[in-house]
Amino acid sequence: MPTQIHPTAIVEAGAQLGADCEIHPYAIVKRGAILGDRVVVHSFAVVAGDPQDLKFVPGTRCGVKVGSGTKIRENVTINCATGEGAYTVVGQNCLLMAGSHVAHDCVVGDGVVIANAVLLAGHVEVGHRAILGGGAAFHQFVRIGENAIVGGISRITLDIPPFTMVAERDELAGLNLVGLRRRGLKPEAVRELKEAFRAVYGPVGNLREHAAAALATGRYEVAESRQFLEFFAAGKRGFVRKRTPGVLSEA
Repeated sequence: MPTQIHPTAIVEAGAQLGADCEIHPYAIVKRGAILGDRVVVHSFAVVAGDPQDLKFVPGTRCGVKVGSGTKIRENVTINCATGEGAYTVVGQNCLLMAGSHVAHDCVVGDGVVIANAVLLAGHVEVGHRAILGGGAAFHQFVRIGENAIVGGISRITLDIPPFTMVAERDELAGLNLVGLRRRGLKPEAVRELKEAFRAVYGPVGNLREHAAAALATGRYEVAESRQFLEFFAAGKRGFVRKRTPGVLSEA
């Protein structure tokens, strides 16, 4: 099916559409938008609108890149990046549900599900196949690891390691075991990832140091285990922690 632009949709000069896209009535695709093949933009969504940043200089040449097969539902907003030649990025085969917002300079991986009314502030990074529950809000510069799942109405101000579950206010629930099974991870690989999780979150103390010490042992060979441990070497926001009754969690 060739690309369709329905009546009343607006596609500005300078926007680029791949093959077999569909732009629904009243959707707006602004200059600087680059859509891959088979991208669907539903009514009243705005792709590549100006960033909501007081420092942004109008006329800056920046944009939004959306990967092939991604579906953008009603009233979604995806803002341009803020720097010259920079892009806000949404990966392939994502689903952005109605009313969700992807702010300037975010990077969203492939296969991500962003549920209704999710709010991503600027510079948020979302790993492949993460699931963000409805109404969840994310502080700027937060990182959400691959295959993580975040409960609805959560308030996230800290980094979320890959393959974990988080809810409420930065509260870590444990590993996303259902997601790991769907990923096809073998039982022995899941066991090693559980060991890596305990090595970081079992002892009291600095999570970065725990992860670095675990990596230094050379015991962890499964790619997912190493990815989990390596996540703690970067980031600006600190990390979510397990809630301990009677003890305040720390970043």
